[in-house]
Amino acid sequence: MVAEMKLLNKNKKKTSLGDMIFYLCNGIFMIAFVIITLYPVFNTLVISFNDGTDALRGGIHLWPRKWTLKNYETVLTKDNLITGAYITVTRTIIGTLLALVTNALLAFIVSRKRFLFKRQLSLFWVVTMYVNGGLVPTFLLFKGLGLTNSFGVYVIPGMLSAFNMLVIRTFMNGIPDSLEESAQLDGAGYMTIFIRIISPLCKPVYATVALFVAVGQWNSWFDAMIYNRMRSDLTTLQYELMKLLSSVTNQGGSVENLKNAAGAVTPTSVRAAATIITILPIIMLYPFLQKYFVTGMTLGGVKE
Repeated sequence: MVAEMKLLNKNKKKTSLGDMIFYLCNGIFMIAFVIITLYPVFNTLVISFNDGTDALRGGIHLWPRKWTLKNYETVLTKDNLITGAYITVTRTIIGTLLALVTNALLAFIVSRKRFLFKRQLSLFWVVTMYVNGGLVPTFLLFKGLGLTNSFGVYVIPGMLSAFNMLVIRTFMNGIPDSLEESAQLDGAGYMTIFIRIISPLCKPVYATVALFVAVGQWNSWFDAMIYNRMRSDLTTLQYELMKLLSSVTNQGGSVENLKNAAGAVTPTSVRAAATIITILPIIMLYPFLQKYFVTGMTLGGVKE
């Protein structure tokens, strides 16, 4: 026992002065990086709870100087906000599920060694990541397909993404072929292999892609403005908040109306409240997917 302890002590490396300086500097750098990253978000939260007129004086950093909920009342009482929130949540859930299923199926197909022309198709999809038809041809295409003034324009165009498909395909390429071969010997078909063998192993990359798609769907407002502008029942939360921010920023009369209706609010305070409402759901969702997100990005981005 004594000999083993001496051997362990001998094998232990002493921390040199250079290592201690490195660890200290690294810790200071990481703490400073976290503060720099989180401070803008925290400051926006503080301003959203501060009186708008008082916020114009400046000097608000870590704590509201004059507490108020008028900013959130102004945002939450806006017309069509409930409808927009319902449509946004619906499109986020449906759009994420459809995109995950279609991208996973396509990635599984092109990751099979027996699939012909998979290299050529992969190159074609990479090209689509950098080249598109433009806004006007896209609008005419959607109009010809009957997607304008409909809910389908929110979820159908985003069902397939070349980037997400390639990430999933790269992850699937790292799964040993012996698992598929063993299943085929037992009589399993491709759909059974995909559902029962490949998909359970792809949970990390699925979570990564799901987070990508969900954030994109949640933050999207441009498609609502272009394709469903005349349908108030198909508006989105982000589009309504964008209109609110635009009105309080560019129109002085709207600012006065907001002041008279909701108290002392300003474009800066309303913008802060709208920003917090927008990012809050994603912030609440991210901790549950962080483990899978990091794993999926690491393994999905490296090819053996």
